Amino acid sequence: MAKARILVVEDDGDIRELLSYTLHAEGWDVLSVVSAEEGLSHLQTRDFDCIILDLMLPGMDGFEFLRRSKNLAGKDHIPIIITTAKGEDADVVAGLELGAEDYVIKPFSPRVLVARIRTALRRGQERSSGQSVSTMIRRGSLILDSLRHEALFEERTLELSATEFAILKCLMGEPGRVFSRGQIIDAVKGQDYPVTDRSVDVQILSIRKKLGEGGVLIETVRGVGYRFRAEQ
Repeated sequence: MAKARILVVEDDGDIRELLSYTLHAEGWDVLSVVSAEEGLSHLQTRDFDCIILDLMLPGMDGFEFLRRSKNLAGKDHIPIIITTAKGEDADVVAGLELGAEDYVIKPFSPRVLVARIRTALRRGQERSSGQSVSTMIRRGSLILDSLRHEALFEERTLELSATEFAILKCLMGEPGRVFSRGQIIDAVKGQDYPVTDRSVDVQILSIRKKLGEGGVLIETVRGVGYRFRAEQ
């Protein structure tokens, strides 16, 4: 099997060096750059399997990189994991809305980042190979098509990241059932995935925002978790 190719876009030298060392140790090919401009230049001419992207970059920031990368022909499927400072939930939501696959909070554990990358690589391979075991789920005006990886609400296309899609699919699969945050993580990422409950909350917030008025379909059960509203 060919080595996974990882593009790291990070202006902090210490973090960039840590990332390069950690990812090389996993046997992956790593290209590290200091700016979004340089990252886009390489992305236009080379193929990558995953991108690690700092949002707060000098010059072109990570948000603009996300916008432009998703508009590059043949590159929009590449999973992008964003890195951001602790407490910047608004930045995380904005990044997810622009198509980021996942995120990690600085300072992050190398083990956590490696686990996130492995999951992103697996999902990227599944999307590129067209693998899918589920079909369409329809709940009122909300439609989830796993075969095409498309979500529609009132005939409006929802731009969901792979993780958001998987969470929504989990909840829609059993309307009325309350899922704890841990159960959502297990269903979407697999057991023992190193992620915090807060990560689920941020993803749910992003899904609700994209649903607009349909956000009320995802109900919070205080002290327990979330559920998709049962059909009346």
